[in-house]
This record gives sequence, C-alpha cells and structure tokens, in this order.
Amino acid sequence: MSNPKLEVLTPQNSQLIIIDQQPQMAFGVQSMDRQALKNNVVGLAKAAKIFNIPTTITTVESESFSGYTYPEVLDVFPNAKTLERTSMNSWDDQKVRDALKANGRNKVVVAGLWTEVCNTTFALCAMLEGNYEIYMVADASGGTSKEAHDYAMQRMVQAGAVPVTWQQVLLEWQRDWAHRDTYDAVMKLVKEHSGAYGMGVDYAYTMVHKAAQRTATPHESLAPVPAR
Repeated sequence: MSNPKLEVLTPQNSQLIIIDQQPQMAFGVQSMDRQALKNNVVGLAKAAKIFNIPTTITTVESESFSGYTYPEVLDVFPNAKTLERTSMNSWDDQKVRDALKANGRNKVVVAGLWTEVCNTTFALCAMLEGNYEIYMVADASGGTSKEAHDYAMQRMVQAGAVPVTWQQVLLEWQRDWAHRDTYDAVMKLVKEHSGAYGMGVDYAYTMVHKAAQRTATPHESLAPVPAR
C-alpha cells in the first residue's frame, strides 16, 4: 500500500490555508518571536504566490476582537476574500470546507494562530472528516506558550499531521534549481525573508558572481583615509 505522505509537496498537489494571522491573536503568542513569526507567514504567503498555490485566508471575529489579517499577507493576494468565522475551529465554517474542496488538493499546508486551539482543532477535524493530509508549518504558527505550541504540535503529529517549516515548504515546491521559471522569484524571496540563508545568497551574488548590490539606488563607498 502506498503512503501519500511519502510524496513531496509540489505546486500541483498542495494548497495553503492561513488561519487567524491577526494582530490580537499575535499579541498572545509566546512560543517564538512575533516579528520572526510574521516574517515567516509573509514569506510562506509569497512562496504560495510564486507557485500559484491555491490559498484560503480565514479569520475570526475580525471587527469585534482579533483585528484584520496582516496587510503584508493580504497584499500578496490582492483579490482574495477573507473567510470570516465565529468558531475557533475553521472546519466548523462551511465556506472554509467549500474553499478547500474547490481547490482540489488533498495536501493542506497550514499556518495559523494559535497552534493549540485553531490549528489543532482544524487539523484533527480536516483529517478525520475531510480525509485531508495536514502539513503543519511549525514556524509560521504560534501558541500562547512554548509548551502550548510544542504539545499541540506533538498531538497533531501523533494524529497523523506532518510537521514542516515554511522554508522547507518553499524548497519542496521549487525542488530543482533548473526550474528557471520560478528561480528568480524564489531567490528574491529568500533574500528578503530567509535570514542567514538570504544573507549568504546576497554575499554570493555580489562577492562571487559580481552582481550589483540589491539596493533601490546606488550607494557610493568612500575609500579609507588615514587620520593625521
């Protein structure tokens, strides 16, 4: 019997759901640095855009409690509608189920807040009732404590979810650097969002390959002048 979880993520077999990446939800995150979390979520969203991954954005109580989805995420998908809910569990909203079904991909990549509530309940129900495969992006999701995040991840893994990181998802989608149609966009994304990896790419491009610096305008460098 074949195991579908042995298949790598591809732009053809996966979809993305972004759950409750909203300011008030982020305020409660204590499992990782919140700016790093936001960077990773935006990076993942941009990766989905590069590879034309069907993406669902769902929100909870936006106007009464949680605030609006990060503008940096919304601007990646300028024509997308956000799917508002009252339930903590996205699976409880029919619009979300319909969106996932319409996308027609069984591998669902998930990035949401909070790991121990909205992510876990959705993952368990989507696997049980929808027969979806869940790929939980650990570093684009956050919990109210490190323990809350870690034990929620463990619970989902025990139930059959696959733990991944946002950069892992990006590179699985790219798979081969010979795929030139997405290469430049991926490198641009890496330089903007991948920390030390991106710094290394900048260094290699400018110092080894003698590419121009990645600045909007040229910057003159003045030679050293010994003080007298």
